[in-house]
Amino acid sequence: MHLAVSLNITSGQPLGFSDLAGFAKQAEAAGLDMIVLDDSAPNSAGSSSFEATTLLAALATVTSRIGLVAAASTVAHQPYNLARRFASLDIISHGRAGWHATMAQAPREAANFSRPDGFSDDVFRRRTQEYIGIVQRLWQGWDAGALLFDKAGGRFHDPEKMHLLDHKGEFFSVRGPLNVARSPQDTPVLVLPGLSEADLDIAARTADVVLLDRPTEDAKARHDDLKRRVVACGRDPGAVKLLLNVGADVAANALETLFSSQSCDGFNIAIPPAAIDGFIGRVLPELQRRSLVRPDYPGTTLRSHLRLAGGAQ
Repeated sequence: MHLAVSLNITSGQPLGFSDLAGFAKQAEAAGLDMIVLDDSAPNSAGSSSFEATTLLAALATVTSRIGLVAAASTVAHQPYNLARRFASLDIISHGRAGWHATMAQAPREAANFSRPDGFSDDVFRRRTQEYIGIVQRLWQGWDAGALLFDKAGGRFHDPEKMHLLDHKGEFFSVRGPLNVARSPQDTPVLVLPGLSEADLDIAARTADVVLLDRPTEDAKARHDDLKRRVVACGRDPGAVKLLLNVGADVAANALETLFSSQSCDGFNIAIPPAAIDGFIGRVLPELQRRSLVRPDYPGTTLRSHLRLAGGAQ
């Protein structure tokens, strides 16, 4: 099973960087696939926290193997700037970066970005779908070997391996390409959170990882439905990993039962820094004893940890 840990950096007591760095190092030493840095609009004027993508860059300097996924809003950023930021983060982290894209509006967020009334649900969905498509196509704008850096021949790149986006859509106009080299893992990993029925086909077409809401009685049917949608989009069912969101008091028996029933490909565990010792010290060894998790990282990139195609493994 794949294991991620989720950390909401905007809730509760503000955390110092040393606390967050220690958390990341512990998670990496335990061999977990990735850390998901949740971010949201502050609940009050007194709230404070690090911005998630900035924190990702800092954590990349104190870790070397674990995947690092940061939430970034489609309201707060233009698609070109966001694509460039994550492409840069992926190079800084040597292929360990991912973007956690929300499919729902955050209360009060749009009011900070010149949209005091927000968006209707339908407009937000259409806008987000277009946004994600732009970002992914910008990431794919340079083929492998496109950048030549040939000083003697005066050639920076091979024009045949550079793809101009030239997008003109309902909400955005983006020419491209990115002025950042191709990702070490081809593209950063796209993570989508728990989805409404209307968003499932978007996830099936675009996502690498989907974080599903807490286990329910229909978890197996939900898993099978999403995998069918992935196949209907012409993708391999293993191209999208479905991780169930669970809490930190979760027991090894419960995880094994859910995983063995083929209700998911693994779990995203919400763990505050103070609780990670308990999970690593009690639950993880039992999962290892039962051969439910791999003993070590299989490669160097986040895609390799998740057994997703792309880039150097």
